[in-house]
Amino acid sequence: MAVDLLRILRLATLAVPLWLTACATTSTPPPGPKVVSLDIEGTKQVKKGAIKDRILTSETPWWAFWPFGGPHYFDPNAWQADLRRIERYYQAQGFYQAEVVNSDVKQEDGNEVALSVQVSEGEPTRIGDITVTGLEALTPEHRERVEAKLPLEKGDVFREGPWEEVKGLIQDRLKDLGYAEAEVTGEVQVDVETRLANVRLDAKPGLRYRFGNTFVATDANPQVPPRRIIEQVQGSLKKGDWYSETALADAQARVFRMGVFGAVKVNRGAPDRESASVPVVVDVREAPFRSVRLGGGVGVDAARQEGRLLGEWTHRNFLGGLRRVTVRGRVGYAYIPNILSSTKHGPVFEVTGEYEQPRFLLRDLRQQSSITLEKGLEQAYDYYGGRLQTGVIWQPHRSFSVFPSYNLQIYRLSGRVSADSRVPPVVLGCPADQTQCNVALSFLEVAFAWDRRDDPIEPRDGFYLSLSVQKGGGILQGDFTYVRVLPDLRFYRSFGQDRQVVLAAKLRLGTLNPANDTQSSIVTRFFSGGATSMRGFNGQRLSPMVALPRTEDLDGDGVPETTQTSEWDTVPVGGNSLFESSVELRYQLSSSIMVAAFWDSGLVGVEGFEHRGAPTLFGPDHYHAVGLGLRYLTVVGPVRLDLARRLNIGRGLPVATPGYIYPTAGGCFGIGSKWKQDGPTSRSDTFAGAPDGQCALHLSIGEAF
Repeated sequence: MAVDLLRILRLATLAVPLWLTACATTSTPPPGPKVVSLDIEGTKQVKKGAIKDRILTSETPWWAFWPFGGPHYFDPNAWQADLRRIERYYQAQGFYQAEVVNSDVKQEDGNEVALSVQVSEGEPTRIGDITVTGLEALTPEHRERVEAKLPLEKGDVFREGPWEEVKGLIQDRLKDLGYAEAEVTGEVQVDVETRLANVRLDAKPGLRYRFGNTFVATDANPQVPPRRIIEQVQGSLKKGDWYSETALADAQARVFRMGVFGAVKVNRGAPDRESASVPVVVDVREAPFRSVRLGGGVGVDAARQEGRLLGEWTHRNFLGGLRRVTVRGRVGYAYIPNILSSTKHGPVFEVTGEYEQPRFLLRDLRQQSSITLEKGLEQAYDYYGGRLQTGVIWQPHRSFSVFPSYNLQIYRLSGRVSADSRVPPVVLGCPADQTQCNVALSFLEVAFAWDRRDDPIEPRDGFYLSLSVQKGGGILQGDFTYVRVLPDLRFYRSFGQDRQVVLAAKLRLGTLNPANDTQSSIVTRFFSGGATSMRGFNGQRLSPMVALPRTEDLDGDGVPETTQTSEWDTVPVGGNSLFESSVELRYQLSSSIMVAAFWDSGLVGVEGFEHRGAPTLFGPDHYHAVGLGLRYLTVVGPVRLDLARRLNIGRGLPVATPGYIYPTAGGCFGIGSKWKQDGPTSRSDTFAGAPDGQCALHLSIGEAF
């Protein structure tokens, strides 16, 4: 034992100096020269950007500063491999005669290089004949479905991408028709001289299968009974149905939607050829049934600034039966309009307790109830309140849901905006001669949602359609009798081989109809403006307004009088009609950077659309804005910066205060704005959207829609 210890000490004595020497003499080699430009010449039928995306060498972009990246350096070995990659990429696009005829590495000032490549594309190879064999045994209807709208057509340029895609597409279509063991192979004969490619596809459908029994593989001593899992699977497929991989995917989504599994996989088992059936195997792993989430955030807007802390506690199996109990809270401090010159500020909070009972009477029906206590500050008022909601959610399909509910909302409203100015009580919906009042809303609501987006956080394809209908008052009591309707439609379409271009559009329309032309409550009205609505205005600033008179002691008697020697502040009080539309073009520059250009429009009218005094679409109260945006993509959604400029189309916003004087120019961010004491009192004589400036800047997380 002593000898072994002595050996260890000797080895250590020898190793330490060697290690120190290595540390002293070894350092990271300096990077190669910085790539300042990469030019590819001779491209006519293949995009330069597509080539650059598929090689390792890249030029340093203008946004390569922290945290968006750094300089891109030149590696001669990678550059030589990239020249071969360029030719190979051309071949994959059907240009088998393409070659790199020249390449140059030019040394610039300092440790920088400029790269250039000259390519000769040649003529493309086009598809000659397309032959599909093996489908003769299928019915004419099935064969038509399998061969419909294939990505290969005679005369098209032959590309390897669509060629691989068409084999998988035919195979998937066969499996969706019940041919669980379908295989598709093929070959392409390319004649370089004639530049023709003859395509042959060989399909082997095999037997047509039906679904068999469903088996569940789960944790030892599971808390979720297997019968509950099988019940969800049977919402998408049943024993005896024709086999379909689409049904398997839908069943997997149903099981995952139960909300208690960290991993879910629904697969087919080994087919039984004698009975022509395929068993279904459901593999699940239960997630922790209790979870706690904590976080925080900051909201920054020209009309409001707020810091907040967030928390959530969830129990996913409360008293068994997968009953879910959630308590979530938000506490913060808000400044209106900002922390440096606030007209009011104070704490805000919201605490919600939610209970959900799955399988309420039926498999696809769940009961949900929630209660909320809150305190808030808005530009026109502040409030204490509580909300109660109870209803059932029917979700027969993962993309479609219906949520009828009863709602009771009680608020204590105060029109106090500053120490010496108040919003007129009628604006809040309070009775006359009251600056504070209690408001009770009792209403039924039915909410429909049809969500076919590929990703709710960063959608690139699909659509979203929702509709909310509220009926308040009447036999339900409450202080207001009204009908409120709000549909919302969003559409997404991506373009390009890597879907780097996304066209997104939104249309939102709302109307609030108080009974017998009575006053509506401010908590039910519509507001627009902000990062997720009409970006030509700051938060809630697209709305009918009320001015807050300034008071001064003009005659020295100690009694302040109302005066307008300077521009009055305005607060939004909401309207009974809403229209919002947006068209946005998004382009992904890199894996983490996306840019966007958008056009937003919107209006919020005093009267609902059914009223004879309703605003008209594309009339003088319909405002428009154009803008540019930058997105930094993260795992929690894009960090989004949008800059919008409102167009001078239309007139000023309606301001209810008599004698209000509008500014004569809006400018941007306080620069170029003008107001004078003898300025216009008619909103037809000022700029569009006055009194708000014509530019707005929005910083937020998540896409606008």
